Amino acid sequence: MRHVHIYLIISALLAAGLFAAPAQAAPVLCEKFGATTVQSGRYVVINNVWGADTAQCIDVNQSGGFTVTQSAHNKPTNGAPASYPAIYAGCHYANCSTGSNLPMQASAAAFGSLRTSVSMTYPGSGTWDAAYDIWFDPTPRTDGQNTGAEIMVWLNKQGSIQPVGSQVGTVSLAGGTWQVWFGNIGWNVISYVRTSATSSLDFTINTFYADAISRGHAQRSWYLTSVQAGFEPWVGGAGLAVNSFSFGSGGGGTDTTPPSTPGTPTAAGTTSTGTTLSWGASTDTGGSGLAGYDVLRATGDTFTRVGGGTTTSFTDTGLTPATAYRYRVQARDGANNLSPESGTVTVTTLPGGGGGGSCAVNATTQNAWNTGYVIQPVTVSSTTARTSWTVTFALPAGHTISGIWNASYTVSGGTVTVRNLAHNGAIGPGASTSFGYQATRPASSTQLPAGYACG
Repeated sequence: MRHVHIYLIISALLAAGLFAAPAQAAPVLCEKFGATTVQSGRYVVINNVWGADTAQCIDVNQSGGFTVTQSAHNKPTNGAPASYPAIYAGCHYANCSTGSNLPMQASAAAFGSLRTSVSMTYPGSGTWDAAYDIWFDPTPRTDGQNTGAEIMVWLNKQGSIQPVGSQVGTVSLAGGTWQVWFGNIGWNVISYVRTSATSSLDFTINTFYADAISRGHAQRSWYLTSVQAGFEPWVGGAGLAVNSFSFGSGGGGTDTTPPSTPGTPTAAGTTSTGTTLSWGASTDTGGSGLAGYDVLRATGDTFTRVGGGTTTSFTDTGLTPATAYRYRVQARDGANNLSPESGTVTVTTLPGGGGGGSCAVNATTQNAWNTGYVIQPVTVSSTTARTSWTVTFALPAGHTISGIWNASYTVSGGTVTVRNLAHNGAIGPGASTSFGYQATRPASSTQLPAGYACG
């Protein structure tokens, strides 16, 4: 289901004797792209043999599930799976269920209460994964290939298979710990692989989508188009079953317990225009799992959200020099329960606004990739003559400078201090010099250093 899916509903009857008849009651789907509705159209069940020409049949349960009764696949495990038999709500290649209210923009107020659950049964043989496939598009698309984000949530897997791309981190969500994988195949594929298998899951859609947004792989302006639960078999697959499936506005479900209060944040690496905050982690005991943190900021009496994510640190940039800011942190779980706000830390930015009087600094990102970047040139200019200079900036949490040229540096906390070398300390009026550096960063981070100031 991670690759281009051609969705066709074939209405021709099966040729007699082409497939062995399953023992379970009809309806049985054996057509490659056969589909039927259950629960009076509330959900759609699809056979969806998109990656192979081998036989596959599913016995559909009208109460809301299906069982794979025949599966003759034998695909190499280093390539794509044979199929994605699934049950879904929403729209998939113009075949829409009824009453789902999809597509829905992820910024809509109702999005936060969208909830889904599934119960599955697994055979002891074959090579397969059991996964949700949750689709987002930049437009309210009801047909064709989505081009925004594909969120895959792997409850279980068997055999030497892995998601698209490479692992970029781990995260605790929806009551479990997940490996996070990322790749792009014309759209972003963000996969969450549970480190301990489960046969059932109940969560809000925003639990995983908010994490994908925090990693820079999805956008709040995109539209949820479908929520699917099923299996990707490479080898075999008979006996895989969705016992039950649900999707709808859960209003937070049965989890009404908020997470614990996060620790009071501390600040490091404060410059004239930025600061880096860190805080103690929150815990969630309500069952829906910790979804992330909101960072709140105030210069007066009112706190407003300025950012957040799933990690316990945040770098705030674009601040005003010589200004006092107050920060608090609040945690939220998968059912959108909010913790009490943390204690408050007051941070006063340094004077100078990056200019340092007669000195100015401008940094250019020459290249950036998922685990590092090169900043070059960092130009230091002056309106008056000087014999030396320093540049400071905030290095995001987890980042490490691996090399620097035309300068020396020291790191204290999250603040980098760069100093001139003997040959480039002198700058005449209206003149400039430059240096550059390379840094590494966690694959899950998209941040770059900020808050450059010189003097």
